Amino acid sequence: MKSSGFGGAGIALVGALVIGGGSYLGGIAIDHWLSPYSRQAKATAPLAVKEDLVPEIATGFLDKKEVTAKDYMMVAAHPAAAQIGAEILAKGGSALDAALAAQVALNLVEPQSSGIGGGAFMLYWDNEKQTLYTYDGRETAPMAVDRRLFFNADGSSRTFMEAVVGGASIGVPGVLRMFQLARQENGGRPLQELFQPTIDLARKGFPISPRLHKLLSDEKYMSPGMAVHDYFFAADGKPKKTGTVLKNEAFADTLQIIARDGIDAFYTGDIARDIVKAVNTAPGNPGNMTLDDLAAYKAKRRENLCAVYRIKLVCGMPPPSSGGLTVLQILGVLENTDIANQEPMSPPAIQTFAEAMRLAHADRDQYIGDSDFVDVPVRGMINRGYLAARSIEMDNGFNTKVKMAPGVPPSDNAAMLSPDDAIELPSTSHLVAVDKHGNVVSMTSSIENGFGSRQMVRGFLLNNQLTDFARHAVKDGLPIQNRIEPGKRPRSSMAPTMVFDENGELAMALGSPGGSRIIGYVAKTVMGVLDWDMSLQDAISMPHFIDRNSGLDLEADTDIAKLKDVMAARGYKVKVRGLNSGLHGVQVDDGTIHSGVDPRREGYAIGEGNLLPDVDAAFDLVMSKEEPEAVQ
Repeated sequence: MKSSGFGGAGIALVGALVIGGGSYLGGIAIDHWLSPYSRQAKATAPLAVKEDLVPEIATGFLDKKEVTAKDYMMVAAHPAAAQIGAEILAKGGSALDAALAAQVALNLVEPQSSGIGGGAFMLYWDNEKQTLYTYDGRETAPMAVDRRLFFNADGSSRTFMEAVVGGASIGVPGVLRMFQLARQENGGRPLQELFQPTIDLARKGFPISPRLHKLLSDEKYMSPGMAVHDYFFAADGKPKKTGTVLKNEAFADTLQIIARDGIDAFYTGDIARDIVKAVNTAPGNPGNMTLDDLAAYKAKRRENLCAVYRIKLVCGMPPPSSGGLTVLQILGVLENTDIANQEPMSPPAIQTFAEAMRLAHADRDQYIGDSDFVDVPVRGMINRGYLAARSIEMDNGFNTKVKMAPGVPPSDNAAMLSPDDAIELPSTSHLVAVDKHGNVVSMTSSIENGFGSRQMVRGFLLNNQLTDFARHAVKDGLPIQNRIEPGKRPRSSMAPTMVFDENGELAMALGSPGGSRIIGYVAKTVMGVLDWDMSLQDAISMPHFIDRNSGLDLEADTDIAKLKDVMAARGYKVKVRGLNSGLHGVQVDDGTIHSGVDPRREGYAIGEGNLLPDVDAAFDLVMSKEEPEAVQ
């Protein structure tokens, strides 16, 4: 796969150094950028625990075998979606084509996580043009939205799930508009060709997988009479059993309309009217979306966000996602450490990574929101001198760890803000596609909570992304960047990522679901490959250790859980818990594409050597829960 040099979008190595702030700065600058109250905060601040829930429960661990290919690769969160995308690639379709085909398939077979009723962020590498495109398909708040989303009529606060279920939490979906923009700029095959496999599958039906059944068994917010309940639950009120054939004629009809009339048909006409009706008539928690909100939605091409780590160029998603910035901050702090020489997953290495995470999450909560509405100090936050200064604040000793305070990155107003109080629990999916021409898509999509707002219209679920906004607009007299505003995009943690080597060749593309833990999952995987010389598959399979500035999480049922007491002795408040990522990606080495698939979910990788005979064979894999031998 050729990919030499950078051009077009301006992500040259020199450009990245400018974005990242260039050389290290010291002396007075370091003193200036250290948090002015960091020592006091270390002495007095309590450990706050928030976002303690997980978007989707863990459903088991299945060893994944690396797949290699020379021609193309599709990695997705369900074998059926991977097969549908790979079939497009095998016919000469582009990575964009495969990604769109796989996304609508995921909407059908992994409905709890993503779909056309939600949003997405996407990085697209055009190998011929040597250009990186960064696309924002994040949902927007309706123009009539207000903070009553989080509060009852008497002023009392709603619980998180009270805000989630219903219409008030639903943002204007963006994923289809995002693909429309990408296809306008880069071309694409007819929608009918891309949608037909999922249309056929929706009409024929597919077996409920063990994972989907387990998630439905844990579901508490679908009630009889709701369209979503009638779809997933049997007449006795229990979730339909594993293996039950689930048909979705309504979704097939929706896709058929969009394929025939174009993506605009989703945002105007009968589909749009049904979306608005579902939002505004949701029992108990109606919203206030209008047809104008849908018709006015625009996806955006954002400025690329890239910085150098070691000698590699790492590119991620800029605001309104916090994913790219915070991943780059973690890596930028780690660059000032010797983590590359520390034993992987040893207590010192875990502590080094945890300290970098804690510093980055302190800045994330303080500064990141929708950059169309608020001033985000993007360049200052990844300035190499600033991150070198922040690394001095790492607590590598055995002191009791307290909440890190944000630093003051170079900016005109960085200190005039208050930390966010949003709770982010996205149920999300990540896919990666590589086509025969070396073009690559890395895309993370979401409907937020598992099964979103629980509002189903025309066979697809609507998101609850508005609960990603901060509950309050002001705290301690200072504005919160992620406050809710009409037309604004809520902050996200989705972190589709690409890594380029020193010669400008694509080395990795990856991402993950997992709420705000996405950031740690992705940063740890990149670090594992670049610092610990792991394969992408080994780095993804590596047990998780995550600290979002609220306590250290160690992954349950892994060897790393045995370090709970050791890490507690180093001053951390430690929890052993399921950390259900869904990391998917590819690693490219000398023209060979290597897969990376998370063993914690149903994900699968397909290249030209292991293309399945048909989609039915994909469901055989899910139902058997056994991995076939890898194809080299």
